[in-house]
Amino acid sequence: MLACLLAGRTQGKQPVQGAVKKTCDSGIILKLSSAATSQGSLLLAEISGAKPSQEFTAEWDGRPIPLWRETPASPTIHALLGVDLEKPAGRYEWKLSWSAADGKPIACSLPVTVRAGKFPIERLTVEKQFVQPDPEQQKRVEEDQEKMKAIYDTVTPEVLWKGKFIMPLKGVTTGGNFGRRRVLNGEARSPHAGVDFPAATGTPVYAAQSGRVVLAENLYYSGNTVVIDHGYGIYTLYAHLSEIAVKAGDPVEASAEIGKVGATGRVTGPHLHWGLTIDHARVNALQIVQRQP
Repeated sequence: MLACLLAGRTQGKQPVQGAVKKTCDSGIILKLSSAATSQGSLLLAEISGAKPSQEFTAEWDGRPIPLWRETPASPTIHALLGVDLEKPAGRYEWKLSWSAADGKPIACSLPVTVRAGKFPIERLTVEKQFVQPDPEQQKRVEEDQEKMKAIYDTVTPEVLWKGKFIMPLKGVTTGGNFGRRRVLNGEARSPHAGVDFPAATGTPVYAAQSGRVVLAENLYYSGNTVVIDHGYGIYTLYAHLSEIAVKAGDPVEASAEIGKVGATGRVTGPHLHWGLTIDHARVNALQIVQRQP
C-alpha cells in the first residue's frame, strides 16, 4: 500500500495541496498525492481500475517513469514522481498512455504545478582544494560525476525494497540543510542536495531500505560514500563516512549497518549526508520516510 501525507510542511518547502484524481477512458482513474508542490519534493502516483493484463506507459514532464504493481494480479499501479531541487517553477504534466481493447491508443494526464522552494543561503569556509581543485583534482571530480551519472542512468526494473523506508541513524527523527544555497569561501556553489545529520564520528549508519549496493568508495567531494539501488530508479546515498562496511554488489536489508559517520570529503565537521535520487531528480530524503511506497 502507498502510505502518504497529503498535506503539511517539510523543511525548505511550502505547504502542498491535497490529493487530486481524474477519471479517464475505460474507467481508468489517475491519482496524485498533490496537484501543487515545491522544488525537491516527492509525489505519489496511483492508477486504479486497470485490468491485471493491461500494459501502460507513463511520462513525467516528458520523461518515461517506471510503473509497478504490488502483485501481478493487482488492479492498482504505482509510481513515484521526483521534483528536482532545481526544477523551474511552472506547470508540468504527468501522462499515462495505453491501448484500448480495439488497439486504439489512449492517453490521459494530470497537471502538476511546481512552486519555487524557499531555501536559505548557507555561507561556509572549507579547504581551498574543495572550491578551487587543481587540474588533477578536477579530473577526479569529473570521473566521479561520470560514475554517478552512469549509476543514476540505470533503472532496475523491479522492486528491491520491502516495507517502509527508515531513517539512516538510530534515534533520529529529522535532519536539516536540504536545498540550502551554498556559498563556499565566498563563491556560490550548487544547492545542497541531501539532508544532514550531525553526529559523532563512528556513529553507525544504517541502510534506509533493502536493495543492492552499487557504489562503496571514496569520492572527491562526498568522501567515503555508499549508494544503494532500491529498484525502479530509487537510490539513496550516504556520504562523508569514516568507515564503509559494504562493497559494490552486496545485497542489503533495511537497517543493515553500512558504515559509520565521519568527516571525509568536503565538510566542516562530522555528520551524515543522506541523499535521495528518483529518476535523476534530487529529492528531500525525509519524504521517502513520510510519503513512501
